[in-house]
Amino acid sequence: MKNIVLVGMMGAGKTTVGELLATKLNRELKDIDCVIEQEQKKSIIEIFTDDGEEAFRKLESETIEKFSNMSDLIISTGGGALEKANNLSNLQKNGIIIYLKADIEELFKRVKNETQRPLLKEQDPLEVIKKLIKKRKKFYLMADITIITDNKSPEKITEEIIKAIKNYE
Repeated sequence: MKNIVLVGMMGAGKTTVGELLATKLNRELKDIDCVIEQEQKKSIIEIFTDDGEEAFRKLESETIEKFSNMSDLIISTGGGALEKANNLSNLQKNGIIIYLKADIEELFKRVKNETQRPLLKEQDPLEVIKKLIKKRKKFYLMADITIITDNKSPEKITEEIIKAIKNYE
């Protein structure tokens, strides 16, 4: 079976929904950021601080490539994963890509108090989110399916995904 790949901005619900999907569909969840943290024995923020964003993106691409060659997984990507063309093509090879889309204010509300988001370590995190969405939107729109997550529970989002993927398998 094809992988189910969750993409979208930080705070869109990829990890939470990924966990629910994995349970409901009896599949293994591969959260790219978590896998990198486990393999590197460092947090994402430490990797950004110690090694830089480019080093992180390289690890991210290698991890995505590895899991894209497997099947029957739920893959939750980092928010910027699709910015690299090879990541998108790898994920498309054997995956149904699902964009979890949330309104800017909703995303900000969900992530504003989190301390482990390296790209939000700025004076104006809301402005950072706006810039990132503008930069990444064209990549997210290449997804097979878009699910609006605003004002929906993770359970409701999971149900919508399960219904939507029936047409792809």
